[in-house]
Amino acid sequence: QVQLVESGGGLVQAGGSLRLSCTASGRAYSTYIVGWFRQAPGKEREFVAAMTSGVGTTDYRDSVKGRFTISRDNAKNTVYLQMNSLKPEDTAVYSCAVSLSIGLVRIPAAYAYWGQGTQVTVSS
Repeated sequence: QVQLVESGGGLVQAGGSLRLSCTASGRAYSTYIVGWFRQAPGKEREFVAAMTSGVGTTDYRDSVKGRFTISRDNAKNTVYLQMNSLKPEDTAVYSCAVSLSIGLVRIPAAYAYWGQGTQVTVSS
Protein backbone atom coordinates (compact mmCIF):
# COMPACT_ATOMS: atom_id res chain seq x y z
CA GLN A 1 0.00 0.00 0.00
CA VAL A 2 1.23 3.49 -0.89
CA GLN A 3 -0.22 6.73 0.45
CA LEU A 4 0.47 9.90 -1.51
CA VAL A 5 0.14 13.50 -0.35
CA GLU A 6 0.49 16.45 -2.71
CA SER A 7 1.40 19.99 -1.72
CA GLY A 8 2.53 23.20 -3.33
CA GLY A 9 -0.56 24.27 -5.19
CA GLY A 10 -1.91 27.79 -5.08
CA LEU A 11 -2.83 30.90 -6.99
CA VAL A 12 -0.28 32.41 -9.35
CA GLN A 13 -0.34 34.94 -12.14
CA ALA A 14 0.25 33.91 -15.72
CA GLY A 15 3.96 33.56 -16.38
CA GLY A 16 4.65 32.57 -12.79
CA SER A 17 5.95 29.34 -11.31
CA LEU A 18 4.93 26.74 -8.79
CA ARG A 19 6.54 23.55 -7.56
CA LEU A 20 4.30 20.69 -6.58
CA SER A 21 5.49 17.93 -4.26
CA CYS A 22 4.18 14.42 -3.90
CA THR A 23 5.39 12.58 -0.82
CA ALA A 24 4.76 8.90 -0.25
CA SER A 25 4.30 7.05 2.99
CA GLY A 26 3.98 3.36 3.53
CA ARG A 27 6.02 1.31 1.12
CA ALA A 28 8.84 3.22 -0.52
CA TYR A 29 7.90 3.93 -4.09
CA SER A 30 11.39 4.44 -5.45
CA THR A 31 10.97 1.47 -7.78
CA TYR A 32 7.66 2.59 -9.25
CA ILE A 33 6.64 4.89 -12.05
CA VAL A 34 5.17 8.13 -10.72
CA GLY A 35 2.95 10.38 -12.76
CA TRP A 36 1.19 13.70 -12.49
CA PHE A 37 -2.31 14.23 -13.82
CA ARG A 38 -4.66 17.18 -13.80
CA GLN A 39 -8.37 17.73 -14.05
CA ALA A 40 -10.03 21.03 -14.82
CA PRO A 41 -13.72 21.63 -14.03
CA GLY A 42 -15.96 19.89 -16.54
CA LYS A 43 -13.05 18.16 -18.25
CA GLU A 44 -11.57 14.70 -18.26
CA ARG A 45 -8.51 13.92 -16.19
CA GLU A 46 -5.43 14.25 -18.37
CA PHE A 47 -1.86 13.09 -18.22
CA VAL A 48 0.77 15.73 -17.49
CA ALA A 49 4.10 14.00 -16.85
CA ALA A 50 5.61 10.76 -15.62
CA MET A 51 8.97 9.45 -14.57
CA THR A 52 10.41 5.98 -14.19
CA SER A 53 12.60 4.81 -11.38
CA GLY A 54 16.24 3.99 -12.03
CA VAL A 55 17.53 6.11 -14.91
CA GLY A 56 14.53 8.39 -14.58
CA THR A 57 13.11 8.39 -18.08
CA THR A 58 10.47 11.09 -18.42
CA ASP A 59 7.40 11.70 -20.52
CA TYR A 60 5.38 14.92 -20.90
CA ARG A 61 2.23 15.96 -22.65
CA ASP A 62 3.01 18.28 -25.53
CA SER A 63 1.41 21.37 -24.01
CA VAL A 64 3.76 21.37 -21.00
CA LYS A 65 7.03 20.37 -22.67
CA GLY A 66 9.70 22.96 -22.03
CA ARG A 67 7.70 24.49 -19.16
CA PHE A 68 7.21 21.64 -16.66
CA THR A 69 9.88 19.37 -15.19
CA ILE A 70 9.28 16.21 -13.22
CA SER A 71 11.94 14.99 -10.83
CA ARG A 72 12.23 12.66 -7.88
CA ASP A 73 14.22 12.40 -4.68
CA ASN A 74 14.03 8.76 -3.69
CA ALA A 75 15.77 9.40 -0.37
CA LYS A 76 12.86 11.64 0.57
CA ASN A 77 10.19 9.50 -1.11
CA THR A 78 9.16 12.62 -2.97
CA VAL A 79 8.42 13.48 -6.57
CA TYR A 80 8.27 17.08 -7.77
CA LEU A 81 6.63 18.89 -10.62
CA GLN A 82 8.28 22.21 -11.35
CA MET A 83 5.90 24.35 -13.37
CA ASN A 84 7.22 27.47 -15.08
CA SER A 85 5.64 29.96 -17.48
CA LEU A 86 2.23 28.99 -16.22
CA LYS A 87 -0.82 29.76 -18.33
CA PRO A 88 -4.48 30.13 -17.37
CA GLU A 89 -5.20 26.87 -19.21
CA ASP A 90 -2.96 25.08 -16.69
CA THR A 91 -5.58 25.74 -14.01
CA ALA A 92 -6.72 22.41 -12.58
CA VAL A 93 -6.50 20.05 -9.66
CA TYR A 94 -3.18 18.27 -9.94
CA SER A 95 -2.77 14.75 -8.60
CA CYS A 96 0.18 12.43 -8.38
CA ALA A 97 -0.16 8.72 -8.86
CA VAL A 98 1.90 5.54 -8.78
CA SER A 99 1.86 2.93 -11.50
CA LEU A 100 2.96 -0.65 -11.04
CA SER A 101 3.43 -1.10 -14.78
CA ILE A 102 6.80 -1.75 -16.41
CA GLY A 103 6.90 1.12 -18.88
CA LEU A 104 5.75 4.72 -18.91
CA VAL A 105 2.02 4.99 -19.32
CA ARG A 106 -0.36 7.93 -19.78
CA ILE A 107 -3.62 6.16 -18.98
CA PRO A 108 -5.07 6.90 -15.52
CA ALA A 109 -6.37 3.33 -15.23
CA ALA A 110 -2.76 2.10 -15.21
CA TYR A 111 -2.07 3.93 -11.96
CA ALA A 112 -2.90 2.06 -8.77
CA TYR A 113 -2.45 4.69 -6.08
CA TRP A 114 -3.51 8.33 -6.08
CA GLY A 115 -3.09 11.38 -3.93
CA GLN A 116 -5.97 13.66 -3.02
CA GLY A 117 -4.91 16.45 -5.36
CA THR A 118 -3.84 20.05 -5.00
CA GLN A 119 -5.45 23.05 -6.68
CA VAL A 120 -3.45 25.15 -9.10
CA THR A 121 -5.06 28.38 -10.29
CA VAL A 122 -3.39 30.61 -12.86
CA SER A 123 -4.88 34.07 -13.28
CA SER A 124 -4.58 36.04 -16.50
